[in-house]
Parts: sequence; C-alpha cells; structure tokens
Amino acid sequence: MVIIPAFNEGDSIVNVIHDIPKNLVSEIVVVNNASNDSTEINSKNAGATVIREDRRGYGYACLKGIEYAASKNGLERPDVVVFLDGDYSDYPNEMKELVKPILEEEYDLVIGSRMSGKREKGSMLPQSIIGNAVATTFIKWFYGAKYTDLGPFRAIKFDKLLELNMQDKTFGWTVEMQIKAVKKGLRYCKVPVSYRSRIGVSKITGTLTGTIRAGYKILLMIFKHL
Repeated sequence: MVIIPAFNEGDSIVNVIHDIPKNLVSEIVVVNNASNDSTEINSKNAGATVIREDRRGYGYACLKGIEYAASKNGLERPDVVVFLDGDYSDYPNEMKELVKPILEEEYDLVIGSRMSGKREKGSMLPQSIIGNAVATTFIKWFYGAKYTDLGPFRAIKFDKLLELNMQDKTFGWTVEMQIKAVKKGLRYCKVPVSYRSRIGVSKITGTLTGTIRAGYKILLMIFKHL
C-alpha cells in the first residue's frame, strides 16, 4: 500500500499516482489533508482511494492513512507501506528499488536518501540541506544511527510500523519514525533516490515560519526520545 499525505497538491497529484508502479502496490491511498483545491477529485479520477483528515498536519495525515490500513482484514491488510509526498518531487517509479531490501533482504525500514541520490539543482533549498545534516548528525551522536536523510519517501513493514506507535501530528513525523526504529532494534537501511523541484511551493521550507517551526519540532523530537 502507498500512503500519500496531500495538502493542496491538485496540480501534481495525478503525476504522482500515474508514476507509481501498479504491479507493485495493492492500493494507492491519498489522504486529503484539509485541501481547498482539486486534490481530492483529481486523486479519485486518477484511480486512488481518497480519505480525509481535516486536522491540518503532516503527521495527522500519515496517522489517518495508518488507521485506514489497520482497518483492513486478512489478505487486504498490507505487508509493506510506502510513504510518498504528493508534490512530485520524488520519483515514484523508483519504488521497486526502495522496497527491494524489505522484500529480498528482510529489512524492516528503508529510507529513500536524497543525499545519496541524484538531486536536481535547486530541488532542495539550503535550509533543508543544512537541517537534514544537523538532524542526522544529532541522531548519530545520541542514538548511534547512521541515517543520511529525513526524506519522506520511505518503506516499512506494516507490523513494525504499528509497533512504533507513532504519535507526532506535524513536522516531527519522519524523525520520530527513524528514532523509534533504532530504539526498537529494527533493521534499517538507506536507498539512494532521485529528487526534483516540486510542483508548487513547499509548505515547510518554502516559508521562513515553516522552516523555523519544522526545525524546532525536529530538534525537540530528537531530545524528547533520549
């Protein structure tokens, strides 16, 4: 199953859905996170399942997607969940490589690393690059984890995801998952992924306020779990 949290991604969401390898996934779920544009109708027309989360926040949307996946029974319940942004900055067609370590090598969590892959010039703003470097360095110092990125494109075994008991509602979602994975002893690795300039303006690093709030929340999450 693929879970795509989406807030006002009407201009990009169809491209994202179309580029997902259909032979690889059981269901594409778009979580409409209080959008006021064409995100929902465009997602439905492209063949995705759409659920709504009216409390705005990246973590809120991801938690709603997990709740939906957990409501499935038997063979309908996913073995692996892939999280993917709806802004078309990631390359959905690289999903096969992302999930390969889980399917073939029994890893529990795979992080798509933009730092190790090919990045289009200007696709990551300086504050995002610096913030990633600072956060992953702190996680290495305090938790001994060898992460290179907090990127949104990631895959995880669904039963392991449920064990993490994810709680964050906003900007700390990705770092919470990675820290808890280390503390729980999950087998994790990184896979290089490509990255391009997103369609539209980032709701986080695209504004000064968003950058400050995200940076504060990420650092708070790192220290909270010590």
